[in-house]
Amino acid sequence: MDINQAPDYRNASLEAPLPWTATVAGAHALAWQQAQIDQWVSDVFGYHALQLGLPALQALRHNRMPHRWLLSPVAVEPFAPAPCGETAGYTAPVVCAEFHALPFENNSLDLVVLPHTLEGSADAHQTLREAERVLRPEGRLLITGFNPASLWGIAGRVRGFKHREGQASPWASVQDWVGYWRLRDWLHLLSFEVEGGRFGCYTPPMGHQAWLDRLRWMEPLGDRWWPVFGGLYAVMAVKRVRGMRLLGLSRQAKGSRAAGQTVVTQRQHRVMPAPTNLQPAPSTLGRRRSDEGPVR
Repeated sequence: MDINQAPDYRNASLEAPLPWTATVAGAHALAWQQAQIDQWVSDVFGYHALQLGLPALQALRHNRMPHRWLLSPVAVEPFAPAPCGETAGYTAPVVCAEFHALPFENNSLDLVVLPHTLEGSADAHQTLREAERVLRPEGRLLITGFNPASLWGIAGRVRGFKHREGQASPWASVQDWVGYWRLRDWLHLLSFEVEGGRFGCYTPPMGHQAWLDRLRWMEPLGDRWWPVFGGLYAVMAVKRVRGMRLLGLSRQAKGSRAAGQTVVTQRQHRVMPAPTNLQPAPSTLGRRRSDEGPVR
């Protein structure tokens, strides 16, 4: 397969469901996620970043960390362009491993991105625990996923029924979707602090681009009036470690001293030897001066 061209799914067998990324609605979802992730990861600094799964979405292309990896359970093309935008100059080596057993040391990564990783994992809880294990304290965790409480969730359930009746559908795994509030509870149990969350894709997952374009007016209305019912969500969380104190360099301006600082100076004193030829002074007790009169 030419890595400069997107895969052709037009002649695929109907007995094998097409991946959702190859649909019109899937391309719309990828475009929204790519825009949100690009904005978030550009401000995350460190040395090591990892993306778990979904190579169609290049989550680390706008991140400036020197070491970035894409982890996938199966071999994928490391330089295949994403269908949702230009990715010139982005290269990420691929690591083949399972999501629930990451080949990284504890507290070794600064950023971990999970684009729909929990939905495709055999054990979502263990995958999230592994992400927490490899993240260093104050490291960032970015998660995207489908929102079951949305028009996308309703469409996924309906098309899932059709799939069980013998029709191919890329939305048959809606029962594996992790809701937004459920995910927040999981993160709280793992001592993560949610920094922000966003919703998007308020239009139904249409199968034709013409219908999707006609319903674009739902995007600004949904973002304002029913934001939690978006078809997708993105959550940014930071790993907190209780009882940990971050130490940094103490920087002070020249010529200034910290308030309350006690200055101790040492002075040298010269000790003189005691004289040895001193005579005791005569005592005047019991005497009467010659110019005094008699005592009466």
